[in-house]
Amino acid sequence: MTDDHVFRTLPDLALRTLGGAVIWANDEFFAERENLIKPGPAGYSAATFGHKGQVYDGWETRRRRSSGVDEAIVRLGAPGVVHGVVVDTAWFTGNYPPEVSVEGACVDGHPSVEEVRAADWVTLVPRSRVRGDTKNDFDVEPGPRVTHVKLTMHPDGGVARLRVHGIARPDVTYLDAGPVDLAAIENGARVTDCSNMFYSSPQNLLLPGVARSMGDGWETARRRDDANDWVEIALAAEGVPRMIELDTSYFLGNAPGAATVRGRGPDGTWTELVPRVDLHPDTRHRFVVRDAPAVTALRVDVFPDGGMARVRAWGALTDAGRQDLAS
Repeated sequence: MTDDHVFRTLPDLALRTLGGAVIWANDEFFAERENLIKPGPAGYSAATFGHKGQVYDGWETRRRRSSGVDEAIVRLGAPGVVHGVVVDTAWFTGNYPPEVSVEGACVDGHPSVEEVRAADWVTLVPRSRVRGDTKNDFDVEPGPRVTHVKLTMHPDGGVARLRVHGIARPDVTYLDAGPVDLAAIENGARVTDCSNMFYSSPQNLLLPGVARSMGDGWETARRRDDANDWVEIALAAEGVPRMIELDTSYFLGNAPGAATVRGRGPDGTWTELVPRVDLHPDTRHRFVVRDAPAVTALRVDVFPDGGMARVRAWGALTDAGRQDLAS
């Protein structure tokens, strides 16, 4: 990642493991649309042919013999404000689209495909040239909240992955129904900084559901000094945490030996929420937090290094936090 596209540090709101789905495409003759939002990079095996041709780990349409464009619509796993888009044409060298565009729309609830297609779409990425076998980065000026994005290929071709980086903006109605995971990406949380992400992204800590493997969490390199690794998380909004969960599932020989959790209040003051505690491999550790103040961020320190699958911060929004999300 280069400094020119810092949006890549933000969560991918379209990711399948966050709940994203490709709900429609006008053509997927050579390769399925669902590949667009799979986690991880696209793979390739040379001379691997199916009945319709070379098998690609991406979305590929037939060669267009009439005017028009090919389109796919993605329902974001977490609605939000888009800051950048990556159109990855990995392995597509003679069959990538020469140009693409990306639009967004906001259709809350559970709309039909027809309702989404008929929505008012706003431009996120204007029609732009792309290169083959390349992560094509596009900065997006933050605008309205969107629930769906539409990728258009001009006129046809193949795209391996579509990444939609931004900050989630949930429907506050759902958050009023009960305890809230203040540290969930889908509720608006995000990792803002960490000491090391050698093996995997710390944003994985905030994904929904249980981890499926060690690669579905955050893992640091082995430390050879006297310091320790850490991660900072901007919570969905100001809230009061009641229970913290530190999940080391699938980390067996590389779980941290211990951890602490602190919370940062609106005035910038840090308060200890979970004092230093030993951690076990492959375990969901849950800690009740009593008399916690309102906080806007968490810092998890692990000692000395290692990997963790998920971090949860169950609690309630403050009035100020709810107002911030609602606005």
